[in-house]
Amino acid sequence: MTPDAVVRLVAGCVLQYPGDYFHDELPRLRSALAGAAPEQAEPLGAFLDEAEAQTPLQLCAQYTSTFDTRNRRCLYLTWWVDGDTRRRGLSLVRLKRIYRDFGLEYTGEELPDFLPVALEFAARVEDAGTRLLQEHRAGLELLRLALTEAGSPYARVLEAVCSTLPGPSPETRAEAKALAKNGPPQELVGAGSALEPFGPGLDMPEDLPVALPVGRPPGRSVDLPWPQVPERPVGLRDAVA
Repeated sequence: MTPDAVVRLVAGCVLQYPGDYFHDELPRLRSALAGAAPEQAEPLGAFLDEAEAQTPLQLCAQYTSTFDTRNRRCLYLTWWVDGDTRRRGLSLVRLKRIYRDFGLEYTGEELPDFLPVALEFAARVEDAGTRLLQEHRAGLELLRLALTEAGSPYARVLEAVCSTLPGPSPETRAEAKALAKNGPPQELVGAGSALEPFGPGLDMPEDLPVALPVGRPPGRSVDLPWPQVPERPVGLRDAVA
């Protein structure tokens, strides 16, 4: 597993609802970070230090209050592009088909654009996963900036995630929104995929609805192929042909 895949998998674990057993997983998360580049492991390690200092109840309360669409801190990737509109449904179907194109079936309780799901995919299938995250780079960077402005320790997790993508991160909201205006890469996500990429000129909605679920516990567990990382997948499993 490459250093970027380690970062994505660990970040996907900590961006799920922590629940009562998160502290039990801390030793394995720290051990997994030994496979990440030092500059990527540092922000994730700092987050784990802060999480360890909190009780499970405090950590769960912090998670629920942090990831809130009203404060423009949302973990659902297509929300940043589509809002709660009809076209978002098509984007969610597209994501499921992308996962299946690469031999993975999405069976989780969360929506398929939930960031931990995309990060698990991007760890399993790095090239296609990188292109998928890059399509949603503007939303990821806006989320990172919003968490930074709020003084949230989760900002460090998003810093680590964005560091696995090509090019520097924008420093301002205006620069992040410019990513949306310029559009994502034009190539398809995955060789042989029948899915069309988002076209250029994406607009970031200024007033997005807030009726999206956040903070639900992850779906039923399945085995991951990397035993050094806690088994907290969010619904991706090998597809049945």
